[in-house]
Formats: sequence, structure tokens, C-alpha cells
Amino acid sequence: MTRTGEPVAVASPVDRVPLRRWFAVAAVAVGTFSMVTAEQLPVGLLTSVSGALGVSEGAAGLMVTVPGLVASAAAPILPVVIRRLDRRVVLLGLIALMVASNVLSAVAPNFAVLLASRFLVGIAIGGFWALAAGIAVRMVPERYIPQATAIAFGGATAANVLGIPAGTLIGELTDWRIAFGLLGGLGLLVVVALLLLLPKMPATEPVRLRTLAEQFANPVVRAGVLATFLLVSGHFAAFTFVSPILQGISGVDQSMIGPALFAFGGAGILGNFITGAIAGRDIRKTIIGISVLLAAVLALFPLVGGHPVGGVALLVLWGLAFGGVPVGVQTWIIKAAPDSTEAATALNTSMFNLAIALGALFGGLIADNVVLAAVLWFGAALSALTSLAVWNTRSAARSN
Repeated sequence: MTRTGEPVAVASPVDRVPLRRWFAVAAVAVGTFSMVTAEQLPVGLLTSVSGALGVSEGAAGLMVTVPGLVASAAAPILPVVIRRLDRRVVLLGLIALMVASNVLSAVAPNFAVLLASRFLVGIAIGGFWALAAGIAVRMVPERYIPQATAIAFGGATAANVLGIPAGTLIGELTDWRIAFGLLGGLGLLVVVALLLLLPKMPATEPVRLRTLAEQFANPVVRAGVLATFLLVSGHFAAFTFVSPILQGISGVDQSMIGPALFAFGGAGILGNFITGAIAGRDIRKTIIGISVLLAAVLALFPLVGGHPVGGVALLVLWGLAFGGVPVGVQTWIIKAAPDSTEAATALNTSMFNLAIALGALFGGLIADNVVLAAVLWFGAALSALTSLAVWNTRSAARSN
């Protein structure tokens, strides 16, 4: 009892979460960190890999394109294929596949073998994203689901801030092969941790593809998926070549690319929190604002970023703008599909990875056949188109 005579609220034993469960959620977060780093690590190592294996920087961009395409197909299909298999077993298998693919990348004798390893990474990434959220929330009671989700997917943000820049820095100080090998070692630790911490996770209900088509018929979900495609493909058309852009346009020394990417990642975290704070007011206008800022930064980069200071300053603004994209679009989609969030999220995840792949592919074609600065203008054009696509949904969005 309190001094006022009111009973003290005591947590129900049902609501208490064993510390082991939180450790398991944290292990899923490290798995998320590893997967995002594995997908985007080649961005910072592009120049080193292209030089070592004798391919153009545009061709080296296929290291991002291939896993993106594969992941976009695996995300909606794998949950259907595995049906009632224990999710713990599947998740462990997917992370083990990521480990094997990174080891193969580290020892690849030529670019063809390296691309084959990136194909395997794509399967692991797409399947992992399709299952990770569901596994994390099943570890805790309903009242703790937001915290578990935030922890599990915080690994993605951490990867952009620490994983990718750290991998780039390791590649610059030692060798790009060592960066891939160390990432494989981290994945192996995740496999061991999840093997020890995760309980059995039997499937609840088989996943069906029909629901995806039903969600695509929702005009706001469709607009959100289109916004994801335009913003992410525009970003990756340029960002895949951020290392040669910073070196060739801004004159940034190669040894400073890693620290510059740390600054980009830090700005991305800030953009994520700012978007999360203001999204509740008018999410549609927030997404339009993000697209305008991203388009402006990319369009101005060749004009204003011709000096190391200007280039890094624009890179920070770039990170600030793109950092708000995932949380902004995902929030809009969830509000539009409150009863089918899994299907709508799977649709958006698939499009996100497809956009990474096609953005990197077209960026590579432009970089090889036009001029490097053209990838920035291409990305700016796609980002600007997002504003029009989202603006045209204003009537349908009023109820969301």
C-alpha cells in the first residue's frame, strides 16, 4: 500500500520477461546489424574491389544489385515456401548462409565467384527480413512488443552508422577481403548466440501470397510502396558510387571515406528520430519534405560539392534526408493497413530491396556510359518524382 492507501501496482508474473529472452532479442538485433552490413558493405569497398579484380566501378556495382534483386524475391516467397517449418531453425540457417557467403566473398578468386557469393547473400537477407520481426515480438508479452521491435530493428540503424563505415575503414587499413571475412566471423557468433538463446518457434499460420495482392489494391499502400521504390532506387543509384563520387568530385582522400561515411550514418540516425517525432502530425507532407530535400542535395552535389568540405557537408545532409525514409514510409503504410501490417510490410520490404538492386544497376550503367555526376542527377530526378506521386494521393490519404 502507498501512504494514500492505494495499492501498489505489481507486475503480473505473466508480464515478466526472463533476461534470457531479452538477450535473445538483442542477438536478433546483432543479426539484423550483420545482414544490413552484408548487403551494403560493397558500397564502401567499390573502388578497392574493382581495382583488385579488374572490373569497372559500374560493373562492381552489381555486388549491390544482385543481392537486392534476390532479396526482393525471397522476402515474400520464402515465408510461403517454408510453411510450417520451425522459425528458429530457418533463421539459424539463413544467418549460416550469410556467414558462408561472406567467407566465399573473402576468398573469391575472380569477380564471377564474388557475384555468386552475393547471390547467396540475397537469399539470406530476404528471408531474414521476412522472419526477424515476427520472431522478436514472439519473445515477449504484448506490452513489450514495441521495445522488442525497436531493439531488433535498431541493428539496421546501427549498421548504417557503425557497420558499413567500419567495414570500409577495415578494408582501407588492411584489405577488402578481410572486411568480408570479419563480417562472416560476426555472423558465426550470432549463430552460436541464437542457437543457445532462442526457444523453438513453431509456425503459427502458413503465409499466403493472396494477401499481398489485396494490400497492393489499397491506394495509400500502393503510393507508399511507390515512394519507397523511387526514394530508395534514387538514393542507391548515387550512393552505391559514393566512394568514387567523394574522391572524384569532392577531392576527398581515400583514407577519409570511412570517417565521412560515419558522419553520413550519424546524420541518418538524426533524420530517423526527427521523422519519427514529426510523422504523427502529417506523414504525407513529411514524406514530400524528405523527397524535396533529398532531390535538392543530390542535384546540388556536382555544383557545390567540388571541395572536400562542401562534399562532406552535402553528404551529411544526404544522410539526414535519407535517414527519415524507412520510418516515414513504413509509418504511412502501417496507418493505411492496420489490419494487415505483415502483408503490407512484406510488400514494402520486397520493393525496398528491388529498389536497391535496380538503383545500383542503373547507376552503374550511367556511371560507365555517361559521367559520374549523372548518377547524382538521376537520383535527384527519382526523388523529385516521389513528391508528385505522394501529392497525388491526397484524397485517398485523408482517411489515413
